[in-house]
Amino acid sequence: MRTRRNPSSRIGRRPTTTRDRIAAVGIDLFATRGFDDTSVDDIAEAAGIARRTFFRYFPSKNAVPWGDFDAHLSEMRTLLEEMPDDMSMLDSLVSAVLAFNTFPPEVAAGHRRRMKLIFEVPALQAYSVVMYDGWRKVIAEYVAARLGLDPGDQLPRTIGYLMLGVAIAAYETWLTDESLDLIDLLSNGSRVLHTGIAELPPPTTDRG
Repeated sequence: MRTRRNPSSRIGRRPTTTRDRIAAVGIDLFATRGFDDTSVDDIAEAAGIARRTFFRYFPSKNAVPWGDFDAHLSEMRTLLEEMPDDMSMLDSLVSAVLAFNTFPPEVAAGHRRRMKLIFEVPALQAYSVVMYDGWRKVIAEYVAARLGLDPGDQLPRTIGYLMLGVAIAAYETWLTDESLDLIDLLSNGSRVLHTGIAELPPPTTDRG
């Protein structure tokens, strides 16, 4: 008696195509060949997909290092929405940013490669501005909701830029030294928001 073969058990079946899998393949190629020397066709071939399939997931190769960024933004919104009502707005923002940037140790190397591309490849800088804008707007929307303001008002915009600045400075520092802990850097940067620049201690040495 013949039994029907489960489609998932077919020999030679290609791995499931996902945005994150294509991104991982692309990042590997960027790291080994260089961003400028890697084409969309190279990524599609390495991922085992057609060129047109690539464009179902990404508008260009510049978007590849960001992976499924819309999903990440949704995660950030959820983290903020789940913060306790009795927690201060700043503590809620910092807690959400720390949780958003917490990942298992086994993916740290891959995440570092991804962020190194985003921060250091000149061709990615313009696209990064668009991505940062989306992240910053999530912060501004949360702040506006807490304060009864419009996300486009100056205060929510300002706080969005402040939180983005903390994150960017932490990542830039993290990428310079593999022994540094990203969460510690984010926490240290966030302390400036708690105390304010005016409360920073005076310099301890004469810098000339």
